[in-house]
Amino acid sequence: MRNFFVKHKLAAAAVTLTLIGFAGCNSNSGPENVMLSGAGSTFVYPVMTRWIQDFSKVHTNVQINYQSIGSGGGIQQVKAGTVDFGASDAALSDDQLKEMKPVIQIPESAGPVCITYNLPELKEPLQLSPEALAGIFLGTIKNWHDPIIAKDNPGVHLPKENVLVSHRADGSGTTNIFTTYLAAVSPEWQSKVGKGNSVSWPVGIGGKGSEGVTGNIRNSPGAIGYVELTYAEQNHLPVAKIKNQAGQYVSATAAATTSAINAFSSQLAQDPRTPIVNPPASAADAYPISGLTFLIIPKDGPGKAKRAALKSFVQYIITDGQATAGTLNYAPLPDGVKQYDQQQLQQLTADGQPLQ
Repeated sequence: MRNFFVKHKLAAAAVTLTLIGFAGCNSNSGPENVMLSGAGSTFVYPVMTRWIQDFSKVHTNVQINYQSIGSGGGIQQVKAGTVDFGASDAALSDDQLKEMKPVIQIPESAGPVCITYNLPELKEPLQLSPEALAGIFLGTIKNWHDPIIAKDNPGVHLPKENVLVSHRADGSGTTNIFTTYLAAVSPEWQSKVGKGNSVSWPVGIGGKGSEGVTGNIRNSPGAIGYVELTYAEQNHLPVAKIKNQAGQYVSATAAATTSAINAFSSQLAQDPRTPIVNPPASAADAYPISGLTFLIIPKDGPGKAKRAALKSFVQYIITDGQATAGTLNYAPLPDGVKQYDQQQLQQLTADGQPLQ
């Protein structure tokens, strides 16, 4: 995985990723050349990069551009009709769906939102309880030597340094997952801040995309923020262990995310939009700040060849692409969610006509 990211460093959030040009342009035979465009989640950008690369190796007539601009931006571009698909770490609500032309939204992957920090003095991973996390992001915990943090880290010499919070400045599904967690574990957070793609942060500085947040943390000793795990690894930043309802301090891993998904299996079977944060104590090895990420696709669109290519790409993502996701710190989708995805995918049409 590290070799992959050395070779393919994460691009800036607004940069367009273009992979695999048109093939066979001078031939009148073979499949029609197609260009697809997508935009949205920075959380899913690392695995989306790989999915596009692997898919285009086989489908050489298909060119796919994906812009890592944040979930909020992706949703807006789908709404405006300027992209063929969007990606969001927060599913559209019923009210949001009413404001758009008909779309399908299907889970494409799942992963942990990790808490990363810049405390070079610490040799072991920082441990944080829900109380500590809520206090840090509410601004009531101002120093790393605070007794609440010390309680989570017995025997650890914590620096007497100010806490510097970094958060997303743009509309972000990663923010939605994180604030949904904070609202679930902290009544004070729920009443004062709430949850959503964008919130009014009580403290801290904003960064554009996960790239901006990791940049803030990397350059500021004492900083802490939330990003997708691959961004922390790419920037060589440590990741905290988070205390779950079972009282265990759990690392942000794909396996721990899978445990969180499994804890909500019955609810997800009814509605894949169900949050999977703060799973019950029975899920002792579950990471508590996990979330599903979604593809948002217009049900109908112009061009049979383009729509068929889009359907084929999504089909790849929810089948063979899941194994790839597992190698990049994402949790593969459970069978029940994949079956739901297949049913939704059959609703895609081109110019009002069914796709084969």
